[in-house]
Amino acid sequence: MAKLLSERGDRTRVTYRDQRRLERLHAIDVDPVRADMFDRGSMRRAMRGCEIVFHTAGYVGSRPLDQVWRMNALSPRLVVEAAAAEGVPRVVHTSSVAAVGRAPHGEAADETTVYRGGEFGLAYGDAKHEGEAEALAAGARLGVEVVVVNPAYVLGVPVDPYQPGETSTRVVGNFLLGKLPAVVDGATNVVDVVDVAHGHLLAAEKGKPGERYILGGYNLTWVELIDRLAVDSEMRRPLLVLPREVGAIAQLQGELRIPGPIAPEAFALMAQNWRASSRKAKRELGYRTRPLDATITATLEWYRALIKQGVLSRGGRTPLSLAAAGMRAADRLGVIAGLRAAEGYVGRRLVAGT
Repeated sequence: MAKLLSERGDRTRVTYRDQRRLERLHAIDVDPVRADMFDRGSMRRAMRGCEIVFHTAGYVGSRPLDQVWRMNALSPRLVVEAAAAEGVPRVVHTSSVAAVGRAPHGEAADETTVYRGGEFGLAYGDAKHEGEAEALAAGARLGVEVVVVNPAYVLGVPVDPYQPGETSTRVVGNFLLGKLPAVVDGATNVVDVVDVAHGHLLAAEKGKPGERYILGGYNLTWVELIDRLAVDSEMRRPLLVLPREVGAIAQLQGELRIPGPIAPEAFALMAQNWRASSRKAKRELGYRTRPLDATITATLEWYRALIKQGVLSRGGRTPLSLAAAGMRAADRLGVIAGLRAAEGYVGRRLVAGT
């Protein structure tokens, strides 16, 4: 967003806490200002004289729980209150498709989907949903126009291509590095980061106050995504496909505080149906998305360059890398071929990435 705003000639102010993070803006012409969302004074100074505020900060994760809730549920209200105090008329709040909720399996959620909090212990979605409500309520109370956008699962290349990915793109890097042993038979919605950034600007210009807009791209299962990565990268990386029921087992693991190589919430998230529809954003904002293959290809090429430059390495042995190595060994022994042959009998995919 900062890049797009700068390119169209807007004077853009960017808040930061750690000055080293500004390197990720890769020499974009912005006005940096130190601020902390939980310091009302610094937030007011940051917004002084602004015409619009984009609240994109958040915390993607499940632990520590206090930070998940402070960043995702509390900060939106504080940002809107600071905007109101400085006379900023409009705030675009970045939420998540996880805050919209899950539609019945096989269907796509939209802005009218009923959110059911507390399911599967998904603190991230609960906190983001609460943050939306807090931002909208504060806007209505204080006379600030608040528009909510809900990005889906974001892939694509960052502004600074020499920096590794931090969240959603890691699935691509782990696939290329052979660190991904399995996926869950759930579904997601993949969108390009540049399309999401454009969607924010469209929401600022055309979004209706009090409304939310899903910024998604293409609905597909995790199996389909891994298969596309295998085809486009021309790399064979057999992954075990776990049934969706593993999400309930992961929830029990979390409740019993049983340690494991992956956070229980990660399994629970992947097991859900995150298909979503962006029809409203397309209809009301003029939102558009690029082809999925273009996004996947660009993300793969970026990660390949990082690996070639030594920015990413296979690293030491971890439970996940060992499990992935075990899958490749099973492939050499012919076990994977047997699993593929059994898929017709069990009625679902057992292996992806081949």
